[in-house]
Amino acid sequence: MVVYGGPVNRLDEFIKIEESTAKEALLKFCKNTIQLYTEQYLRTPNMYDTQRLMNENALHDFPGMLGSLDCMHWEWRGCPVGWQGQFTGHVGIPTLILEAMASYDLWIWHAFFDIAGSHNDLTVLRHSHIFNEFIRGHTPTEQFIINGHVHHTPYYLTGGIYPQYATLMRSISHPHTAQEKVFAKAQECVHKDVERAFGVLQARWGITRGPVTFYDTADLRRIMMTCIILHNMTIEDERHIDIDPWVPPLDDNVSSINQITSPTVLSHYIHMRVEQISDQQSNTKLRKDLMAHIRQMYGSIDV
Repeated sequence: MVVYGGPVNRLDEFIKIEESTAKEALLKFCKNTIQLYTEQYLRTPNMYDTQRLMNENALHDFPGMLGSLDCMHWEWRGCPVGWQGQFTGHVGIPTLILEAMASYDLWIWHAFFDIAGSHNDLTVLRHSHIFNEFIRGHTPTEQFIINGHVHHTPYYLTGGIYPQYATLMRSISHPHTAQEKVFAKAQECVHKDVERAFGVLQARWGITRGPVTFYDTADLRRIMMTCIILHNMTIEDERHIDIDPWVPPLDDNVSSINQITSPTVLSHYIHMRVEQISDQQSNTKLRKDLMAHIRQMYGSIDV
């Protein structure tokens, strides 16, 4: 069912089990897979992961980048009639949205799922937990240098609808100068990593291509998260990435936010971290440095 997709009752033909039994077995498989492997295969990048991702992306002319961020729609044929309005967006059919961040090797580092299809990428980002670990102070801080200037906040490549945050770098919709055109082509080329990851995910796990006929959104979330875990397992096995084996994080790691006891100080700390994420001046400086860096790499040659 996970690999080929399709209706649940198709299993009656060749393995002779009832629809209810097949559904129960699938959901138990998903529940146990998530329980056993989420910590390893749906983890946020740790210190070693962050440094490796930044080094890899520096080779693709984007120093300091962690990966590419985008959304994918999953057709929900089992959507109740009374809900179809709120789950139908520009696709024209009821869907659920997956927000994901993927790296060049197609590993999916972030997955946020079950938002109604009537939302766009921007509103999904506002509901997402992608910045939660950064706000809590759990993410490693790595400096990187672009065009001779030091930057402190790693970033994701995004589409044009996303805001100008310090942690997001979108393309230029209508580039005019040669420098802008080279940057836009390079950004859009590297940003396709997440689109490739969506394509591989759907090709390998047919149930994610839709349409899906389950009724419970919690069940759909378990299925999607399971497919992403299996996807990352496959990437780890087939890519033969030369990295150290994963080890569980130590329980004695204490972040800055865990040491704050005053509600006033805590509120100020969270506000400061949110402002650091959404700082448009940092985004402008980073964009200028990236444009200059990429122009130095490619000159006026088409990327």
